[in-house]
Amino acid sequence: MNAVNASPVRIGLAGLGTVGSGLVAILDRNADWIERRLGRTIAVKTVLVRDPAKPRAVALGPGVTLTVDPDALVNDPDIEIVVELMGGIDAAFALIHKALSAGKHVVTANKALLAERGPELFALAAQKGLGLYYEASCAGAIPIVETLKQSLAGNRIQSILGILNGTANYILSSMSDKGLSFAAALRQAQEKGYAEADPTLDIQGIDAAHKLVLLIRLAYGQNLPMAKLPVEGITRVTPEDIRFAGEFGYTIKLIGQVHEIDGKLAAGVFPMLVHKDFLLASVKGAFNAVRVEGDASGPILLHGKGAGDLPTGSSVLADILALAREGMIPNNTGFLTEPLPEADLIDPDEALCPHYLHFTVRDQAGVMAAISKSMGEHGVSIRQAVQKGEPEDGYVSIVFLTHEAETRAIRAVLADTDAMPFIKPGTVHLRVL
Repeated sequence: MNAVNASPVRIGLAGLGTVGSGLVAILDRNADWIERRLGRTIAVKTVLVRDPAKPRAVALGPGVTLTVDPDALVNDPDIEIVVELMGGIDAAFALIHKALSAGKHVVTANKALLAERGPELFALAAQKGLGLYYEASCAGAIPIVETLKQSLAGNRIQSILGILNGTANYILSSMSDKGLSFAAALRQAQEKGYAEADPTLDIQGIDAAHKLVLLIRLAYGQNLPMAKLPVEGITRVTPEDIRFAGEFGYTIKLIGQVHEIDGKLAAGVFPMLVHKDFLLASVKGAFNAVRVEGDASGPILLHGKGAGDLPTGSSVLADILALAREGMIPNNTGFLTEPLPEADLIDPDEALCPHYLHFTVRDQAGVMAAISKSMGEHGVSIRQAVQKGEPEDGYVSIVFLTHEAETRAIRAVLADTDAMPFIKPGTVHLRVL
């Protein structure tokens, strides 16, 4: 196509916060580069905002209209692509549903919406033959969505392991590298802008779980309801556990993982001990990383910034460029089947992995023997057991690393030991990768 005679790709942008501002900044900064790649310019025509009078972090061109009416994006025949960056679920769902119904492609960064109500929107997009693209919804600048949809499409994906939340990774890295408490590390993350004022979604593992649901859909062609995914956050991880893990040769990371076993999926989000020889253990600060293993490709590690205005904006722009190219057939989930079947998930209690158990016990004879007896009765094999530190207020720490064991067996051991009068409540249980 002759770029001189081509009309611009006009987009309607919903939301001008961090990511929306980043997108506008990239469009302005790289306008000539984008035109060389696409053969057309990309122009923001209308921006949906809550308050048109609010000062903005970026300058909008003279031809850009601010509106509080979602229909201004949906009903404008000049707008080819609606870009949803406002977040939330209900209002975003309504906007995307209207846009698809009106025949417009959609780009979104909204992982919570797609994890919770994605099947409805993907079905509508398939019915209309439209694109619903979402590279920016998983791991910021890391091109994991397109990698699973396209680059690894000929592989059967055997496993995905990922550090999918930069806030949690920053907190755990600060606790590990600086010896900070969880509360101090969280406060520092908030001061630096890595954590929201309400960090619940990040520290409870929910944000990582949303992303994992999307990756499972892409990798296995199955929808996994959020309610069926086991999720644990990082709030119970202590500096002592990080120190003990380090002495055993591990670091603690919040890991989203899935692997296939005999046609079923084993999946979950957990704080896990990761051996320091693994590449994932070296991912520090607010960065994300995803390790994908295909039956043909073998293991691949993608690493990069998981959030921020320009990194996430770059992923949004990649989707816009893909949808704007002539003759493209939208490829939303990477699979022709629509709707996708629901995932068949292994019972989380049957999941097998090694485990880390940190007991705080009275400093008296027979304690380790009592715990070991319970583990033996429930078929949990001990790999390593040590008493850590000097007695404090009459109590000491005993730490166990186990061989592979079912989660059900570990829960039974914890039920036994919680009832032992010489063990303090609050035993720490972490999985080992």
